[in-house]
Amino acid sequence: MFERSFALSPLLYARAQMGLSLAFHIVFAAAGIALPLLMVIADALWMRTRDPEYRELRQRLAKGTSILFAVGAVSGTVLSFELGLLWPSFMGSFGSVIGIPFALEGFAFFTEAIFLGIYLYGRERVSERLHLFAGIVVAVSGAASAFFVTLVNAFMNLPAGLQVEAGRVVAADPVAAMWSPSWMHQSVHVLLSSYQATAFAMVGIHAFLLLRGRRPSFHRKALGIALPLAIVTALVQPLSGDRSAKQIAHLQPLKLAAAEAHFETRARAPLLVGGLVDVERGRVTGAIPIPGGLSFLAFGDLDAPVRGLDAFPREEWPPVAKVHLAFDIMVGAGTAMAALAALLAASWLRRRRWPEHRWMLRALVAAAPLGFVALEAGWLVTEWGRQPWLVRGVLKTAAAMTAFPYNAAPFWLFTVLYMFLAAIVGYLMWHQIVATREAIAPEAPHPAGGAHAAE
Repeated sequence: MFERSFALSPLLYARAQMGLSLAFHIVFAAAGIALPLLMVIADALWMRTRDPEYRELRQRLAKGTSILFAVGAVSGTVLSFELGLLWPSFMGSFGSVIGIPFALEGFAFFTEAIFLGIYLYGRERVSERLHLFAGIVVAVSGAASAFFVTLVNAFMNLPAGLQVEAGRVVAADPVAAMWSPSWMHQSVHVLLSSYQATAFAMVGIHAFLLLRGRRPSFHRKALGIALPLAIVTALVQPLSGDRSAKQIAHLQPLKLAAAEAHFETRARAPLLVGGLVDVERGRVTGAIPIPGGLSFLAFGDLDAPVRGLDAFPREEWPPVAKVHLAFDIMVGAGTAMAALAALLAASWLRRRRWPEHRWMLRALVAAAPLGFVALEAGWLVTEWGRQPWLVRGVLKTAAAMTAFPYNAAPFWLFTVLYMFLAAIVGYLMWHQIVATREAIAPEAPHPAGGAHAAE
């Protein structure tokens, strides 16, 4: 009975393994995108002020970046193997299409690796300006890597550059396929969410340590670097989300209907906040309806008609309850961060300094995980909302799966592996970034130091 209760079909095991790998990788990939930017800002402030606490912060952020880069490289390599092993039909049919963005992503990855090596080990061997430039290249390369990977996901959601006859791809234009109709909105949304999640996490860490009374000067400087990025991204992200929602309403109406559990096509469609979805009865209980809200969100018109799930074949519906729950979590977390960011921005504009009240620091600590919660939930909306298609309208997920029937073993193996890696990374990040009781030893004189050689 125990074995039967945990028995999954090969398809569910394959999907679960891919989902687990992506859910793990996306956290480290997002932090690896944003942390180098914060590192470069700390480095620039050190060069301008010669404040040793900025130098220490730069060094700690650099070590954190190296840890995340290593784990991201490992988990990304695992994902590349899983694409071929779990979904051979996808790679066989679209390998030439996704090959260009993946190749460019590889180029960005190697560029990031080379300049990260220069930044980490060349501090005493190159000039300060070249050292800072290496950090900038690391930050730009990390963002470029995420951009090229997002192009592949945008193609899977809205394929372009394909000639399809009788349900089969007979010709493909790899360059046109890179620029799916959703590439811009999706790329901007992904990059903003990466910077937002990482900045809020860093803000929460240092706010927590300020509450503990540890090295207040150091942690205030860290907040001064991370808070502006957190505020700007939290306020801009809703605008990006609005543009994405309007495009989804036009080009992926089924995904929008699932995200809002909108069962019936109607004008002046309400926006449902929360609620439990009953797919069989086609209704949502316990939701807070905002009259005309969905029509306005989708088309900018309170009276515009919005297509519901009833306008599409039942066999093409995604898992509506899951998509709606993930969508609510994403929007709820994003709204909370935007509200907190607006309060912080207003406080800074009025007083020209960041708030130090304990209640505000506690709010920042509570908001620390919200960015990554929203990031994971948004990814689930994107992936669940595309089902049952792997490439929308062209290749179904079940048709792309491997014929290998024993998918349970690799799923549990990788589950244990990811838990082990998460524990190791958590310990290392705590030691490098959070445990700041003692300052890093003074830096050796810089070869290009001149007037700064004695610092």
